[in-house]
Amino acid sequence: MSRPWVLVCLLLLIVFTSQLEWKQQYGNDEPSPNPSKKQQYISERKEAVKEKIILSQEKNIQKLNELVQSLREQLLQCRGESEVVNGTATPLTELLSDLERHALLED
Repeated sequence: MSRPWVLVCLLLLIVFTSQLEWKQQYGNDEPSPNPSKKQQYISERKEAVKEKIILSQEKNIQKLNELVQSLREQLLQCRGESEVVNGTATPLTELLSDLERHALLED
């Protein structure tokens, strides 16, 4: 029973000392002009990254618009070809049906 209590106390001691060390390292820092420069640098870098992302997205949008335009042109071309094929296909089917009728009449 005493062994688990010793381990718990030891664990608590380690936690408290590590927190005190952390407070001494980071808690006593007073704001100086350098962090504001760092903050400014960081914000400038963030803005630069945002601009790069926006430019990249605009390029991607432009490429997609070009692809859409190309696909629309292909669709119109296919529709035109389809109308031509369908326009000539109708008389061919009529000719085939006439030939079949003649073949049936000859039998």
